[in-house]
Amino acid sequence: MASIGAKVVVAVSNAARKAGKSLDKLGANLEVAKYTERLVPSTRFVSVDGIAPVVSEAAAFVAPSANIIGDVEIGKDSSVWYGATIRADGNKVTIGTNTSIGDRALVHIATLQSQNATTIGSNVTVGPSAIIHAATLRDNCIIGPMAQVLDGATVGERSVLSAGAVLGMGKSVPDGELWGGCPAVKIRELSLQEMDGMGGTVSAGVGDGVSIGSGMSVVAEDVRELALLHAVECGKDYKSVMEDEEKWLDDQERNPDYFQPKPDEDHGDVQGMGSPGRIFDTTLSHPIEGLKRKAEQK
Repeated sequence: MASIGAKVVVAVSNAARKAGKSLDKLGANLEVAKYTERLVPSTRFVSVDGIAPVVSEAAAFVAPSANIIGDVEIGKDSSVWYGATIRADGNKVTIGTNTSIGDRALVHIATLQSQNATTIGSNVTVGPSAIIHAATLRDNCIIGPMAQVLDGATVGERSVLSAGAVLGMGKSVPDGELWGGCPAVKIRELSLQEMDGMGGTVSAGVGDGVSIGSGMSVVAEDVRELALLHAVECGKDYKSVMEDEEKWLDDQERNPDYFQPKPDEDHGDVQGMGSPGRIFDTTLSHPIEGLKRKAEQK
């Protein structure tokens, strides 16, 4: 009887599978525009020619919607924000420590007209929708939103390229200057107070260099702290998200006159039976604990 029942189940399942395929085919034929459903894999990290991105384990944050492709190296405390793309499919892209690549920014290399890699130093802030193409950004510089740094160009230390500026091919921004416009030109030199927030050692103009700042860009540090918060939120599983939502609803709906929940307190283990106020582990549910206690009494 068992074998007959198994044969019936197999026959019915095969018939149901064939009927499902027929209905799926009928629905596809009735569609005006043909559509093929595909599973699109995550493109956050993509290898090119067998070379995979190398991201420091201590990186602050890589957004789920960011794309890091090919021969890319990202240092400690750096962050890549939502929609940003770093593409190294011919030359190398190197990003230092505590550097941020803003939302929808593009970092690329050159392989056609030139053979330029892209090097971005430490404590660098690349603004949203900016383009860094086969260029070099020195330490502690700031690239404004939607600015462009093109092939072979260099932005010096503690310099600023203003929003929307376009630094042409092969151009160089000296250390400690503000550039802007399209094409970008020098606007003025930055003051010591302005460079103080960008870290490093600057020259006061007379005598030896004067060391000011902590060596870390204040802007870069602010972005790093925000990146760590985003990393925690994006790293939560569904259980943590549900717990956060339940706590938020409880805070919204609970009347302050009602009993308020107490924070969880761990009083430690008591005689091998767990923490007071919780369901104790008994010798019935954990006989090994009972045997241990009996051995200790002997």
